[in-house]
Amino acid sequence: MPGERYSRQQLFQPIGEKGQRRMNESHVLIIGAGALGTSSSEQLVRAGVGKITVIDRDYVEFSNLQRQQLFTEKDAENRMPKAMAAKDRLEKVNSEVQIHAVVDDVQAAELEEYSHGIDLIIDGTDNFETRMLLNDFTQKHQIPWIYGGCVGSHGMSYTIIPGETPCLSCLMRSIPLGAATCDTVGVISPAVQMVAAHQVTEALKVLVGDFHSVRKGLVTFDLWTNDYTSIKTGRIQRKDCPSCGEEPTYPYLLGNEMTKVAVLCGRDTVQIRPGIREQRDLEALKERLPDGDIQENPFLLSYKTSLHRMVFFRDGRVLIHGTKDIKEAKTLYHKIVGG
Repeated sequence: MPGERYSRQQLFQPIGEKGQRRMNESHVLIIGAGALGTSSSEQLVRAGVGKITVIDRDYVEFSNLQRQQLFTEKDAENRMPKAMAAKDRLEKVNSEVQIHAVVDDVQAAELEEYSHGIDLIIDGTDNFETRMLLNDFTQKHQIPWIYGGCVGSHGMSYTIIPGETPCLSCLMRSIPLGAATCDTVGVISPAVQMVAAHQVTEALKVLVGDFHSVRKGLVTFDLWTNDYTSIKTGRIQRKDCPSCGEEPTYPYLLGNEMTKVAVLCGRDTVQIRPGIREQRDLEALKERLPDGDIQENPFLLSYKTSLHRMVFFRDGRVLIHGTKDIKEAKTLYHKIVGG
């Protein structure tokens, strides 16, 4: 019966009837409808969160079905936008929840547009540039958010409460978070589910107002090697942090450190230049590239797939041949480079 839908959850004392009412009145924004985004969104919809907004720029492919639990073979055959396919499935799971699907590439303007009235943001993205943009946005607007990442059998999660915890910028300066991606080293579904379990549990704590129980640190694990670690982060907060320090400048919102993308005139090519200038290690990149035609010289590395050719330069630039679509180029770039 409808009245019994959340009965087992309400029997859990930290939630109860009061917490359930708070969740029913909450609005969660999920950035990314990939593996983490689909798992987190389904759990939150089943839990009775009143409104969910899902934003994603990509479409469903057959390689997604191994771990992205909301999608079907039909979605992949039709190349359905992930956000729309997720909405269709989630509405069948719980018709009481309002689902808003957005097919778009998340930039500062999109965050401003779709964040009105939200109580929490869940990270389901595939690159640290978007996460750093999200980090600056949430610090500026004092919105809690939950970072999550997984690759191979390894995963991690971190809950960020503006004004109380160190932000992601502080964390990345102190703890290396890696740059490998699912497209270069693979991923197993249980790692996804473990990260999503941590993210959703933290989300429930925030939504019911139990901030005392929110985890105070970064959790990391490797399911294959049976490693599990919790790292306390209280001491890594920096007074001079540009995102959460005493005089924040929010550089990613300003676009100062964002990737620069341009379609080259007269060519079927997009150039991508990282916002932070640094030398690219072409030898390390070569080791983690998926199967494809690789050619190199002392100055660059060329990587060719069936549809595109990517040329990586040591100064960080990448030319993506075979498209004029900036969104498509950025998606390919983040799948391979991871940042």
